[in-house]
Amino acid sequence: MKALELKNVDKSFKKRRGEVVRALDGISLSVGKGEVVGILGPNGSGKSTLVRVLSTLVLPDAGEVEVFGVDAVRHPKQVQRMMNRVSVEASFFKKLSAMENLLYGSKLYGVTSREARPRIGEILDNIGFDRKRATEPMEHLSRGMQQKIALARALLTSPVLMLLDEPTTGLDPRSKKDVQAFIRKIRTAHDSSKHLRGDTRRLSGCPRRAGLSPRCRAGGIARAAARACRRRARAPAASP
Repeated sequence: MKALELKNVDKSFKKRRGEVVRALDGISLSVGKGEVVGILGPNGSGKSTLVRVLSTLVLPDAGEVEVFGVDAVRHPKQVQRMMNRVSVEASFFKKLSAMENLLYGSKLYGVTSREARPRIGEILDNIGFDRKRATEPMEHLSRGMQQKIALARALLTSPVLMLLDEPTTGLDPRSKKDVQAFIRKIRTAHDSSKHLRGDTRRLSGCPRRAGLSPRCRAGGIARAAARACRRRARAPAASP
């Protein structure tokens, strides 16, 4: 069973003047369990739209999307329980502290504060976030620090499928390395699958990449590139 499988997925959007922009055009992709796959492409090529379709935030116009054999269109709630998503536009309760935001997020998944606190501490240490600052309101934290909290929130529930939409945006070089190492670590420990977009040349030692490219005509229509890498190599295990 594949962790993720897309077959001929289409998605279009209408602009104000009635113009139709086809963001996804016949996308087909399969991801095995424990595999790390990076999606590459220029701005406007449909990468974020693809992530939103996979995370059930946007319905495809046509095609099939399955997560561990479950139809994501017909059974979105079941699919949502198996995955988590990190994006560049992560939202928080800005008046609450980082810890309060993380505890609130854990409760939404049925994890008690008592269970969540040790896990939160472990994750914050691994991604290079100073625990002392976890009590500060989110509005007092830098963009990069807020992004680390977004990552921590997504990792709290140990999802079997992670969708990372430019997860290291706003992070300094050292923090990027911390995040990359931790992603490799949890992939090895939990055998989870990752779908990435952003700096995939370095993130998690991404062994497989697929491309999205805009067609050279008005409207910036995006389609799956035939350049998708066919290698099934797995990401290297983290050092003990």
